[in-house]
Amino acid sequence: MRGTLGKAVLVASAFSVILAAELASAQAVERIVAVEARRVQLAQAAQDQIDGIVEVTREKIDEYRALLKEIDGLVVYNTLLERQIDDQERELNNLSISIDQVSVIERQVLPLLTRMIEGLEGFVSLDVPFLAAERTDRVAGLRSLLERSDVTASEKFRVVMEAWQIENDYGRTIEAYADQLQINGTNREVDMLRVGRVVLAYQTPDGALSGVWDQANRQWVPLGNEHRNSIRQGLRIARNQVSADMLLLPVAPPEEG
Repeated sequence: MRGTLGKAVLVASAFSVILAAELASAQAVERIVAVEARRVQLAQAAQDQIDGIVEVTREKIDEYRALLKEIDGLVVYNTLLERQIDDQERELNNLSISIDQVSVIERQVLPLLTRMIEGLEGFVSLDVPFLAAERTDRVAGLRSLLERSDVTASEKFRVVMEAWQIENDYGRTIEAYADQLQINGTNREVDMLRVGRVVLAYQTPDGALSGVWDQANRQWVPLGNEHRNSIRQGLRIARNQVSADMLLLPVAPPEEG
């Protein structure tokens, strides 16, 4: 009995030891699992932090690359601006030189234009007296233009040259126009015929009176009826009423130079 009881106690003790060992092992496993779970949590948190840093780094890199592209564009733009500024500075220098030259030229042009107008005025007064009022008014207009401060020297020069060109064109055109002329002490309406500067003739509308300008003696000379039809035909040609044809008109002989 006593031996049996001793064995039972021994078995119980062994069981208790085994149970205690298993409990200790289970607790150790739980601690290991808890530690591992904590490590996993820490690792996951660290990975999340790393992922966040990587994302922020990637965004910074993208911003950096974008800034580099913008800087490259600004460098190209600044280079172009520098070239444009250099070109504008050269242009300003050229304009400054041109302005100085214009001032000198303007001081020279105005006296030249004055002489040209005076020459034109003298030419008109000594020329065959066709369109006398119109040409005299043109010269007076040039004198008024020259005195205006709101007109540039270039425009004044253009207008004066245009007036000279008009006078030059008179020498190679034919023209008919109405005018008034004193004939035998009476003002008469007449039709004037100008052929260049070679012939200036008149004829009354009824064809009764005709005459021609004598440039050498600077006076009107009456013509006989033999020239009436020629003058009338010349007037019709000048008015484009008939086609151009041969005209027999009295022409003064050329003067010796």
